[in-house]
Amino acid sequence: MRDINRLTAKALLLFLALTFCINLMAWNDQKETGDKTYKISINRIGYDLQKFEEEKKRSPEDLQELMGFTGRMNYGQITGMFSIDSEEGGEEMKKFWENTGADYAVIATEHSYYKITYDSENQKEKLFLWINGTASLLLAAVLCVILYIRIKILHPFHQFSQLPYQLAKGNLIVPLQENKNRFFGRFLWGMDLLREHLEEQKRRGLELQKEKKLLLLSLSHDLKTPLSAIKLYARALGRNLYQEEEKKQEIAEHINQKANEIEKYISEIVHASNEDFLDFQVKNEEIYMGKVLEEIRTYYRDKMALNQIEFRMGTFRDCLVYADFDRVVEVIQNVVENAIKYGDGAWIKIDAGRQEEEYLVSITNSGCKLESKELPHIFDSFFRGSNVGKQAGSGLGLYICRQLMHQMEGEITALVDENSSMEVLIALRVI
Repeated sequence: MRDINRLTAKALLLFLALTFCINLMAWNDQKETGDKTYKISINRIGYDLQKFEEEKKRSPEDLQELMGFTGRMNYGQITGMFSIDSEEGGEEMKKFWENTGADYAVIATEHSYYKITYDSENQKEKLFLWINGTASLLLAAVLCVILYIRIKILHPFHQFSQLPYQLAKGNLIVPLQENKNRFFGRFLWGMDLLREHLEEQKRRGLELQKEKKLLLLSLSHDLKTPLSAIKLYARALGRNLYQEEEKKQEIAEHINQKANEIEKYISEIVHASNEDFLDFQVKNEEIYMGKVLEEIRTYYRDKMALNQIEFRMGTFRDCLVYADFDRVVEVIQNVVENAIKYGDGAWIKIDAGRQEEEYLVSITNSGCKLESKELPHIFDSFFRGSNVGKQAGSGLGLYICRQLMHQMEGEITALVDENSSMEVLIALRVI
């Protein structure tokens, strides 16, 4: 805000300096040409006086009569005209030549003498009045614009300039005040929605962590009992306390039961760890698959060309399906990214179309090196096939895709054909 004030002050000083320079230039110009302007008017009025006398055979009574004769509106800087007969003498002639307190010039004609008064400063005053009046109006307009920008834009922006920083630090509790500012009202509304979303995500995350900790503590405590029993049985067997074969079999059965209990608890722990991925936000509604596929085409057209992969994707008939637009795009993008990473980079093809009550999207890539026995597990969490090589990954991409598809009442499957090309098929419910 301080920088804006400094910039505004500099702009005003520059404006005032320019106005001063224009006034100075106008003053010098008038100083050089001002004396010539009124002389032109005197010469014009002298010419008109001669014409009047030639036609009327007398002198005009005043300046208005002369202007009525000639049809002129004015004579510029001429302010008055006094006349006396050339044969007049005495006191009248003396009064005529007395100083009137104004600049004047004398014109002598055949019939009379004319004293023409003029104002040599009038033109200057008008010019300077016009220059400074225009500058004042312009300055007032600029100041109004600056004040409006300061009140309506800069001041509100300064108030919430720290908002993104506060959101990044996790200060999500205090809601934003409603603001009907035409420039930032929608922005603040969106930021408040973001704050509420982040706050909700934070709350749900904390609740989930709390539940997990309680569950893990409970399961850890429950694990101690079967572990203690196994250790006890192992110690007894190690000391050869049981001689009978029947007793040994019974102890082995107990150890197996306790091991099964431990396995069950471990499964619950793994399930609890995976609950994060099952908690997706999906908003199912009626969407057009044509828009989804066009977004995929736009996104991957340049990327495929950059990676020198032949991208085959034709035009498809539109169809209304029941799904979440963003989630369908996410699923298709995950599959295509896998095709880029784990294919041989020759080609990737996308086909789509309606089949009875389903809309099928097929993504096929060349050069699949996945073993057939691994195919049923590619949608399992944390599973990575033998074809991953040195490619980084978590083994969760296709797992997440399947979870999303199930929440959209759809399905995703995969198969590998004899030409070593892999096809992933996405099925969505047609409305």
